[in-house]
Amino acid sequence: MAARASTPPAPASPGSSGAGTPPGSATKKDFVKEQSAVDDDAASFAEHNAGPELKRRLKSRHLQMIAIGGTIGTGLFIGSGSALAKSGPAGILIAYCFIASIVYSIMMSLGEMATYVPVTGGFTTYAARFVDGSLGFSMSWIYWFSWSITFALELVATGLIIQYWDESLSIGIFIAIFWVVIFVINLFPVSWYGEAEFWMSSVKVITVIGFLIFGICINAGAGQQGYIGFKYWHEPGAFAPYIVDPSRPVAKWVGFWSVMIQAGFSFQGTELVGIAAGETEDPRRNVPRAIRMTFYRIFLFFIMTVFFIGILIPYDNKDLSNGGYTAAASPFVIAAQLAGVKVLPDIINAVLLTVVLSAANSNVYSGSRVLVSLANDGMAPKWFKMTTKSGVPWVAVIFTSAFGFLGFLNLSENGSQAFDWLLNISGVAGFIAWSGILIAHLRFMKGLEAHNIPRTKLPYRASWAPYFTYYALFFCVLITLTQGFTSFMPWSTEDFFVAYVSLILFAVMYLGHKLYTLIVHGAAACKPVAAKDMDVTTGSLDLDAEIPDEVEEPTSIWKKIGTGIMG
Repeated sequence: MAARASTPPAPASPGSSGAGTPPGSATKKDFVKEQSAVDDDAASFAEHNAGPELKRRLKSRHLQMIAIGGTIGTGLFIGSGSALAKSGPAGILIAYCFIASIVYSIMMSLGEMATYVPVTGGFTTYAARFVDGSLGFSMSWIYWFSWSITFALELVATGLIIQYWDESLSIGIFIAIFWVVIFVINLFPVSWYGEAEFWMSSVKVITVIGFLIFGICINAGAGQQGYIGFKYWHEPGAFAPYIVDPSRPVAKWVGFWSVMIQAGFSFQGTELVGIAAGETEDPRRNVPRAIRMTFYRIFLFFIMTVFFIGILIPYDNKDLSNGGYTAAASPFVIAAQLAGVKVLPDIINAVLLTVVLSAANSNVYSGSRVLVSLANDGMAPKWFKMTTKSGVPWVAVIFTSAFGFLGFLNLSENGSQAFDWLLNISGVAGFIAWSGILIAHLRFMKGLEAHNIPRTKLPYRASWAPYFTYYALFFCVLITLTQGFTSFMPWSTEDFFVAYVSLILFAVMYLGHKLYTLIVHGAAACKPVAAKDMDVTTGSLDLDAEIPDEVEEPTSIWKKIGTGIMG
């Protein structure tokens, strides 16, 4: 892969960094002016290395909400209900905590690379630069395919959600309407995407916080059930049997493992911060800030939510497994119904519509940027790099958006079966991407060592590396390989291929690219990137430039809490 040409950063002028100035020795006006000068220099260098004419217009608050919005979706609002039915309250809590530890490791690994090399496409570029061109090619294309197909799924989901209010309306109407809405938003400058994601993610945050407060009140006895406590942990129990004979202890283990896989799917999207790093203002400050808050947000929005779901709803409640994308399948609604609250279903359904539109918005944004990254690395046609004057890769946006029309397949019976297969191809792409991020981080650290760049000088360093990285990589690979274990209980050829077709496709793309490279460029080009030959400087930020602390830091406890939640 040819490295992009880069211009070395201009040395910072003396006094422009603000280093060595005691707090309070300069006026706030001078400090802001000083900081602005440094930010302009850093932005100028970063703009040049951001990729093919893309603009760094995502502000800190946009990136914070992209980090949140990428995490909170239908997996939490709807999927957590079926997860509770499979494993029970203790099983779902342990599974989500375990996956949360893996996600935190992934985000720290991604943060270390994205703050030092904030390029368009993020981790899809890192895999090719730091590991192997074939890995970057296969991982990037299957990841792009995942987002483009998921975009079609989200459009279908909008129709199903609206049918909750009026079943006579055709899903096709809303596929068309919301396709146009999302497409137009993504043709505007990236700040429009950031702004739309900011407000839609705000709705998610408010809903989750409201549910946590609701859960505390209901558990304490505010609902028609009276005081609940941990009643449902005793009857029907803390762990639920799944698939096999309930009398066998392995039945509860099967339930736990199936939910751990499902939890992994729920957390996918957190890596969007890495995709957005190439279009973020001052990535040296804003990307680490978004990464650092990941742990607290995961704890608040996921761990606390599944904890309250587990104490408010018995796992044998039949409504948990009724399927569908409407409010009827949401554990938030089921908890309210058990408590005797009747107005919540309509509110949750409206929130679900916002959640799905937010996801669709992110699908097109991330998919188009992955295409730009592929084109930039010579793995896709160059015309995907074409941008508007405002820096929008319009060809990539059109191409990615076009796959949303596959949602119309659901209007026919045979077409829906084909669509389900396409969705299964995209299902494991998140785990493949996570594994690629972790492998790239391990190689990135080796590259820094080979080029005598100490990690202590990086803007952000992953904690407990490389051990925490190896831990997350091991379980990502294990979950990827075992995610279709139910096809063996009993054996089902169809279920096996549905579960593993994505891995088969990934292997075919990887080996195909290897073969192409061997034929065109020779055996030497097929080897993984050696640490001494690794490009760890193109697109990187100046490690010697000192960035002043932010002018205003939250002082009161409420401002600190608000910053931690909303950015």
